[in-house]
Amino acid sequence: MAHKTFLQREPYTAPQWAAALSHPPKERITLGNFPTPIFPFRPPGLPADVKMFIKRDDYSGVEISGNKARKLEFLLAEAVAQGADCVVTCGGIQSNHCRATAVSARMLGLDSVLILRADDPAEDPGLVGNLLIDRLVGAELLMVSRSDYAKHGGGDYFIEKTCERLRAQGRKPYGIPVGGSNGVGTWGYIEIIEELEHQNQHMQLGITDVAFACGSGGSAAGIGAGAYLYAQHNAASALQFTSPDRPPVHSYIVCDSPTYFYDYIDTKILPTMGLAAGTFSSRNFLQMTNAMGVGYAKSTADELEYIASVARQTGVLLDPVYSGKALYVLVKDLQAHPEKFAGKTILFVHTGGMFGLYDKAPELHPAAIGTPKLFERE
Repeated sequence: MAHKTFLQREPYTAPQWAAALSHPPKERITLGNFPTPIFPFRPPGLPADVKMFIKRDDYSGVEISGNKARKLEFLLAEAVAQGADCVVTCGGIQSNHCRATAVSARMLGLDSVLILRADDPAEDPGLVGNLLIDRLVGAELLMVSRSDYAKHGGGDYFIEKTCERLRAQGRKPYGIPVGGSNGVGTWGYIEIIEELEHQNQHMQLGITDVAFACGSGGSAAGIGAGAYLYAQHNAASALQFTSPDRPPVHSYIVCDSPTYFYDYIDTKILPTMGLAAGTFSSRNFLQMTNAMGVGYAKSTADELEYIASVARQTGVLLDPVYSGKALYVLVKDLQAHPEKFAGKTILFVHTGGMFGLYDKAPELHPAAIGTPKLFERE
C-alpha cells in the first residue's frame, strides 16, 4: 500500500475495475489509519463449522474511529476544494458520523454545525459518549425534535436550511448528508475492496462472505458495488457472485427497511457515482436483513447482554446501535439460515461506534457486567 501523509489533500484515481462508476472524486484527504487489521474472531453462538474474521474499522483512529473516516476522506477533500469554511451535517443524538465529522473538520481548520435529533430538543443533551467529543472540538449543536425531523422528511431539509442561514451570514458551508452516504462518500467503501482482497490473499483467509451493519446506506453501497465490480474483473476475487439470489455481501440494517435501502442506493447513490441506468441494481450485490430490533438506537436486554458476552469472550467492544445489533442477528442467521451464505468463512466488518456504549451504561444489567466486591484485608 502506498504511503500517505495524514491530513494532506492528494489527487485520487479510481481503480480500473470501478470504471462503470464514471464520476469518481478528484481528491482525497487521508484521515484514517488504513489498512485496518483483520483478526480471527469467535463470538458467542457462532456455529462450530463456521470460521469468522473481524475487520477492525474501529481502528481507523481514536477520535474519528469507525467507518465514517473512509467516507470523510472524500467528502472533506471536496469541501476544502470548494473553499468551505464550515461543514453542516445531521444525525441522531449519539451520532458517530456527526462526531467523526466534527473532529475531522476541526483537524482541517473547519467549523462544524451538527443537527441532532432528540426527544426533547429544549433540553441540554449532556456530555455522554459522542456528545462530549462533539462539544470538546467546538461543534455548534442544533437540536430538532424527532417529530419535526420526520415531518420534513429527514435530515436534508435541515442541512439545507442551515446552509442557507450560514451563507446569508457570509460563511461558506459544505453540507454532508446523514451518515456521509452519497455518491462522494460511498467511494470510501469502494476503496476498501482492494484492501480486504489483498489481506485475504496475503493472510490466506479464504473469505466467502462479508457482513456489516447498515444505518444510512453508503457503506453497503460501497462494499456491495465494489465487490461486485471487482469480481467481474478478477476471477480470483474472494467474494464470488455466482448465485443471483444469494450475493455474498450481507448488510444488517438498523433502521428503515430493506426496500428503503435498496431503493435509496439505486436512486440516490449509484446514479450520482456515474452508473448508467440499467447496468445493475443493489439487489444484484446485497442481501439486506433487518437487525433493527425494537427501534433505531434502542436496545433490548438480550442485545446488550450479547454485547457484554462478546466483550467477555473475545475482548472486542461492539457499539449498541450498529455492529452490536448486526453481529447479534448475523450469528442467529448463521445458526438458523446457513443457506443464505456463499460459504463458511465470514468477514465481519466492525464499523466503530464504541463511544455509544457510554449512553447505554444505565441499561446494562449487573449480571452482564459484574458487581464490584469490597477488598478484604487478611
